[in-house]
Amino acid sequence: MTLATLSEVLQPALKGGYAVGGLVTLGWEDMRAFVRAAEAEDCPVILQAGPSCRAHTPLPVLGKMFRYLAEDASVPVVAHLDHGYEAEDCRIALESGFTSLMFDGSRKPIEQNIDETAAIAEMAHAAGISCEGEIGFVGYDNGEASAGTAPEEAARFARESGVDAMAISVGNVHLQQDQSGGLDEARIDAIEAVTDVPLVIHGGSGVPTAQRRRLAQTTAICKYNIGTELRMAFGAALRDAVAADPERFDRVQILKDIEDPVEEAARRVLRELKA
Repeated sequence: MTLATLSEVLQPALKGGYAVGGLVTLGWEDMRAFVRAAEAEDCPVILQAGPSCRAHTPLPVLGKMFRYLAEDASVPVVAHLDHGYEAEDCRIALESGFTSLMFDGSRKPIEQNIDETAAIAEMAHAAGISCEGEIGFVGYDNGEASAGTAPEEAARFARESGVDAMAISVGNVHLQQDQSGGLDEARIDAIEAVTDVPLVIHGGSGVPTAQRRRLAQTTAICKYNIGTELRMAFGAALRDAVAADPERFDRVQILKDIEDPVEEAARRVLRELKA
């Protein structure tokens, strides 16, 4: 088994000047394609179960799916809870075999965010797994506005919460369908100057490819969450598969046709983050 914790893949990335892809999953076909992509690129991968994934499939089932894929994988695979908004989400994920918990208290006052995240980090560490937290709110494209991360708050959060990785808001937004945005590198430098934990970029799909690669190599950004970019690849492949044979109705046969295109899209993402 090559099941790994978040720390086990991010600490080498921090030292080695690269980043690991946190690939947002929605079902079996994309999970399997993501692991195949990581094996083809010979790099670790973080399989992420976010709120929409959990609304479709219960956490105990997702934990078994992630662990099953990790058992035969030739590269490290992290089973990661993405955006756990409640302590109960994190507890169930831990009991379901996840190896990393992301508690998102970013909408809350900093004192409350620190206290609640610290409790999740303590629970995770007692079980031998990792914890990610978020300081500064990462907004949504054409939705909730971001609240950028203040470096002094990031320093306090990293120091007092005990997290193994820290998600920051530096111009990134969730659900962006193009790469017209970009990260605030001056703010990243200021945060990096006062912290020493691996940094995480949520909404990585909206970050220009060249900037993703360069910052992976030159900063403490060790994890990019990539969801929208891969969901778009899945959707395009699914439309092609249905259009190729309008008479076909067997979902297994249809979904088989999407795995190669999704694997190739994931390979491109992982390749650009590698050392």
